[in-house]
Amino acid sequence: MKKLFSFALCSLALCSVNAQKTNVDAAKKLSGKIDKIEEARALINDAKENPETSKDPFTYFTAGKIEFDAFDSAKRKQALNPNDKDVNPLNMGQQLINGYNNMVLVMPLDQEPNEKGEIKPKYTKDALKQINGHFDDYWNGALAFYQEQKYYPEAYNAFLIYGSLPTSEYADKKVAATPDSLYNQALFNAGVCAYSGNSLKEAADAFKKARMQGTSNEQNYVYEIACWQNLASKDSTLAEASKNEINAIARAGYEKFGMDQPIFINNLVNSLVFDDKLDEAIDLINSQIQKTPEIASLYGLLGFTYDRKGDDDASVAAYKKAASLPGIDAENLKLVCKKLYRVGASLRENMNPADKAAKENIKNEYFLAAKDAALKAKELSPETTHDMDSWIENIDYALDQYFK
Repeated sequence: MKKLFSFALCSLALCSVNAQKTNVDAAKKLSGKIDKIEEARALINDAKENPETSKDPFTYFTAGKIEFDAFDSAKRKQALNPNDKDVNPLNMGQQLINGYNNMVLVMPLDQEPNEKGEIKPKYTKDALKQINGHFDDYWNGALAFYQEQKYYPEAYNAFLIYGSLPTSEYADKKVAATPDSLYNQALFNAGVCAYSGNSLKEAADAFKKARMQGTSNEQNYVYEIACWQNLASKDSTLAEASKNEINAIARAGYEKFGMDQPIFINNLVNSLVFDDKLDEAIDLINSQIQKTPEIASLYGLLGFTYDRKGDDDASVAAYKKAASLPGIDAENLKLVCKKLYRVGASLRENMNPADKAAKENIKNEYFLAAKDAALKAKELSPETTHDMDSWIENIDYALDQYFK
C-alpha cells in the first residue's frame, strides 16, 4: 500500500511538471501570432509561477520570444500598411520592454551547472541576439510612448533600456560601439520622463547613470539636483542623503562646466555653509572670482557666506561690489537691500548722535544705498519684487525720522 501511495505521489508530481512544460510548449507555438499573445502570456505566466518551471531558462526565453515575435510581426505589417489593425505602437513598445525584461532573466539561469556540475548554456546566445537585435527599436518605442504622454513607466523604461544596454555585459560589439552622446541622451530622456511622472528616485538614478558615464549635458546635472531637492522636501528622512548627493552632483558639475551654470557653485557653497565649512566656501568663491571677476552673482554669494559667518563688514563690501556690476540680478539686489538696511539700522542705533560725519555716512552708504538697490530690483523684475515695497517704506521712514 505504501509503495502504491508513493508511486501515486510521484505520478502526480510528474504530471505537474509535464503540465507546466506543456504550457511552455503551447505558448511557444503561439509565438508571433499577435491575436494570440494574451493567451500565450497566460500560459507562460503559469509556468513562471510554478516551482517546477520557474527556474528553467527556457521558460523565460520563451516568454521573451513571445513578446519579440509579436513585435516583429507587427513591425512587418507596419512596413506594408501602417493602418493595419494589428499595428499598435503602444502595444509594440510594451512588447519590446516585456521581451527585454524576460530575456535578461535567461542568462543567469542558463549559467547554472547541470546535474554533472557542468555549465553549458543553451539559450544565452539566442537571448542576447534578441536583446541586441532590437536595440534601435527601444528608442523608437520610447518615442511612441512619449508622444502619447505615457512618460512613466512606459517611455522611461524604454529609454532606460536603450541608455543602459551599450555599457552592459549584454551588449554585442555593434551596440557597445554606440556613441555615448546617444545612450546618455536616452538616459537623460528616461530621467525627464520619470521626473514628469513624479517618480523622483527613478529619475535621479537615470540622471546619475548618465552623469557617471560622462554626459556633457549640463541640464542632466541640473535635473538631478532638482530631484534630490524635491525628494528632501517631501521626506525629511532623506535630508542627509539629499545633501550628500547634491554636494557630489554640484561638485562634479562645477568641475566640468565651471560658471556656465551658476547653480553648481551655488549649491556647492550652500552645502559647505550647511556643514559649517565657511572658510572653505569663501576660498572657493574667491578662487572663482579670480578667474571671472566680472560675475556679479559671485559677489552676492560671497556676501551671503560672510553674512552666515557673522562678518558684517566683509558681507556689506561683497554685496556692494555685486550691486556695482552690470550683471546684477533682482534676487541679489534684494539681498543687498536687506543687508544694507539691517546693518545701517544697527549702526544708527549705536552711533554718537553728535557725530555728523558718521550720521551722513550711514545715511548714504547704507540707507540710500539700500533704497537704490530695492528700486533697481523692482525695475529689473517687477513681478518678483513686491516685497521690496515694504523695505522701501521702512527706509523712507528712517530717512525722514533720523536723517533730516
